[in-house]
Amino acid sequence: MGDDGAGAELKLDAYLPYRLSVASNAVSGLIARAYQDRFGLTIPQWRLVTVLAEDGGLTQGQLVARTVMDKVTVSRAAQGLVKRRLVSRADHHADGRSHVLELTAEGRRLYAEIAPLALAYEAALIAGLSPDEVGLLKRLLVRLQTAAGQLAGDSAPPAA
Repeated sequence: MGDDGAGAELKLDAYLPYRLSVASNAVSGLIARAYQDRFGLTIPQWRLVTVLAEDGGLTQGQLVARTVMDKVTVSRAAQGLVKRRLVSRADHHADGRSHVLELTAEGRRLYAEIAPLALAYEAALIAGLSPDEVGLLKRLLVRLQTAAGQLAGDSAPPAA
């Protein structure tokens, strides 16, 4: 190797962005199968249901910001949820070009059924970690997400 500063060798299995991606894909895949098989929901649809359950009615733009998913993904997920009558769409009172999405009674019932399952998956995933390790992991992930946002020129704080 020369003196050009590239002395470090890239090893994919030791490369943190790769490890994060692989871990995220493994967890998302596991949970996606459960939501798809039992409830017919995609991960983007589940995220919208959860955010709407937590935050109440939101516009599609607010959902994009809150879930950190792109507009097309949010739009498709919302359309599927509206079609299944889990989410209702109403005109925005202040902006005629925008719509507010909100869970229907059926959507709230589905959320109440899925939320305990999601918490059970989380508990199983972190069972081998101490509470201090879980807290540290969550803090480190937020710091990494913030650093990535700063590097990308995004000054907004990460979504919860």
